Amino acid sequence: MLPADWIEHRRRDGETLGWMVADGEGFRVRDLLGRELTDRPIDWLDAEELLEERGIGYLADRWTLVLPSGAERPVRIAEASPRGVTVVADEFGAASAVGADPERFRLPFPVGEALHPA
Repeated sequence: MLPADWIEHRRRDGETLGWMVADGEGFRVRDLLGRELTDRPIDWLDAEELLEERGIGYLADRWTLVLPSGAERPVRIAEASPRGVTVVADEFGAASAVGADPERFRLPFPVGEALHPA
């Protein structure tokens, strides 16, 4: 669920790039997975620029999901929204295969430490 104090930032075509959260005199930046991108508050224009530079391409990258057992699975992001994040198993690129029915995992938003770049 999206916190009420998160300010959405969209690019010119209307695509959401992330959010800015007021913190004192500045803003902290969150990506589309709800992960914080800044370790300290920054000014509004820098926050916008960070989200613009980051874009959405990282969503297409390979990711690693750490399961409750501690096992790791290679995954790809199938859907990301404030309602939750769905990833699909991607061993050996299987998520992209025509007719594939990969295992799906539903994660809360914002995603926690269980999901990280591969």
